[in-house]
Amino acid sequence: MASPGGLQSGLSRQLFEMWCSDKKNACVIPGYVVEGTLAKTIINEPKEVTLMNGLTAPLDMQVHYISFSAHADYAQTSTFLKELMPPNIILVHGEANEMGRLKQKLITEFTDGNTKIITPKNCQSVEMYFNSEKMAKTIGRLAEKTPDVDDIVSGVLVKKGFTYQIMAPDDLYIFSQLSTANITQRITIPFAGAFGVIKHRLEQIYESVESSTDEESGVPTLRVHDRVIVKQDSDKHISLHWTSDPISDMVSDSIVALVLNISREISTVVFESEDVKTEEENGKKAEKVIHALLVSLFGDVKLRENGKLTISVDGNVAYLDKQSGDVESENEGLKERVKTAFRRIQSAVKPIPIASS
Repeated sequence: MASPGGLQSGLSRQLFEMWCSDKKNACVIPGYVVEGTLAKTIINEPKEVTLMNGLTAPLDMQVHYISFSAHADYAQTSTFLKELMPPNIILVHGEANEMGRLKQKLITEFTDGNTKIITPKNCQSVEMYFNSEKMAKTIGRLAEKTPDVDDIVSGVLVKKGFTYQIMAPDDLYIFSQLSTANITQRITIPFAGAFGVIKHRLEQIYESVESSTDEESGVPTLRVHDRVIVKQDSDKHISLHWTSDPISDMVSDSIVALVLNISREISTVVFESEDVKTEEENGKKAEKVIHALLVSLFGDVKLRENGKLTISVDGNVAYLDKQSGDVESENEGLKERVKTAFRRIQSAVKPIPIASS
């Protein structure tokens, strides 16, 4: 059901032009139509009609004209509804009290309770629910065996016109204009560790991990769940090969994450000893810089046997513990100056590392 009834423009005209050339379709004109409109023209059932773009199209659809009064009385309306027995009746375009009376009268007529009668207000949304059954026929290899009751038939549902067909994916190119294709994916990952480490980790996660050798290149391979193949292409790279589908994509993603995690662990072990040496060297350099800056600020700075620094300024002496930052001095002014200077120098020379922030 679409408007306007004259089929001059709007949704009704768009639907008409889409459906007018199909014999399976029909157009029902329910009332008076004005001369010169498309609706008036097709009542006489011409062979062709002119479309909105100026082209012509054959009129093969059925055309029916029903004299339906726009202002029917209760007797006509109730007779019409009894013939249709619709699941939903929506009363609109009337005075609220009169529509309320009509609704109550219709409720007494449709006492079975299967008909929903609604009188919505302006701009009020209305929800209607319909139960429609669709039948699909199995064809091809799926139709070779008649399924038993409660059996599950798995295939591809194809809509062809107004019919539905279920067929095996391999039968698509036979019974339809569709075709199937497989997407094979490949990804290369840098990996300098032992290939056996990857196998060991995969066996902890997956039940099926098979070792073999690639027939063409002769490199070691791992087949994970018969879905993803892992190849050791070189001493520094491995590659993953799989045919794309939701499960294989998940398996490949998990293997990539596993390999990258192993690579990070190997890097940590390799550079651990170098990091220790680097920290010692940086510590010695920092002590030299701190000593030089204290000399530039206070002048007379000497290192004592116990590791503390002796700072002399105008006959006043302060003792600085480099480890704790504690300062001892009889002169409170010098004590605070040395303590503040050392704290600022240490913050500049040894900033807080990013990892601990």
